[in-house]
Amino acid sequence: MTPAQMPTDSAHDAVAADAAATAVRCAGLVKRYEDVVAVAGVDLEVRSGECFGLLGPNGAGKTTTVEILEGLTQPDAGAVEVLGCRWGTPGDHALRERLGVQLQETQLGEKLTVEETLRLFASFFSRSRPLEAVIAAVELEEKRAARVGKLSGGQKQRLALACALVSDPEILFLDEPTTGLDPQARLKVWEVVEQFKAAGGTVLLTTHYMEEAARLCDRVAIMDHGKVIALDTPARLIASLGAEQIVELSVRGELAARELAGLPGVSSLAQKNGAYRLSVRAIGVALPALLALLGERGLGLESLTTHQATLEDVFVSLTGRALRDE
Repeated sequence: MTPAQMPTDSAHDAVAADAAATAVRCAGLVKRYEDVVAVAGVDLEVRSGECFGLLGPNGAGKTTTVEILEGLTQPDAGAVEVLGCRWGTPGDHALRERLGVQLQETQLGEKLTVEETLRLFASFFSRSRPLEAVIAAVELEEKRAARVGKLSGGQKQRLALACALVSDPEILFLDEPTTGLDPQARLKVWEVVEQFKAAGGTVLLTTHYMEEAARLCDRVAIMDHGKVIALDTPARLIASLGAEQIVELSVRGELAARELAGLPGVSSLAQKNGAYRLSVRAIGVALPALLALLGERGLGLESLTTHQATLEDVFVSLTGRALRDE
């Protein structure tokens, strides 16, 4: 190798910096279950220290993708790299020690107490966080001696999160961490995730709650039918709509869609089941123009709602249906 061909120190530094900056990377992931393609060529890169979200409806391929990244499921095609390592090597056990995993459904022994459950999980790792710190992090101090079977749904979910945190992981994988929880319990889980990230941890979570993704995630990949159809920060994804507000309405009588689309302040229009959905840049301009148009045409409103544009509206714009339609 000539001096010109030899990698420079700066090149080595750049490669090392890139590796350190990337916690999880996958390319061309494919997973089939008989005739169903659950994951259809997914490329992702999760940066160290960020909270990265996979957002999409049930059946979008989120859980299968995460299970592949966790090393729980073997892909049919594609490559995975987690903390600079690949699954299927002698280093698998050492890699698992660096990860915290909360599955979509975690089955815990109902006869064990909270403290006994955490001691059991801690025993699976060569090092672990002090149990007092973990129990305090998920606010279960008063329930440490309670049996798992006596906990509420929110308390069980926080205990499952504590089991994922007990090894003091570098990356936390959370699959639908707040599904089925009441708003107060959901907020408590969010606070734990935010504390983990604030301490330098990396989080990869799946969710179909757009408000969860908007609050927790630095970046979001929207998935549908096994593919990533959009990826950016929540703010940029919402800004891509070109709208600050969404106006949904239905009218009594016939109204051409082009009349609504041509109103001042309207950036786009969709129509479904006889109702209209307007993406609006300036609600103060568009709404008076809309009401004036209806008055001129002698048409009455059956319903009209407005709301701030959200990630769900991004999904509707991309797919033509809501996150929970399925």
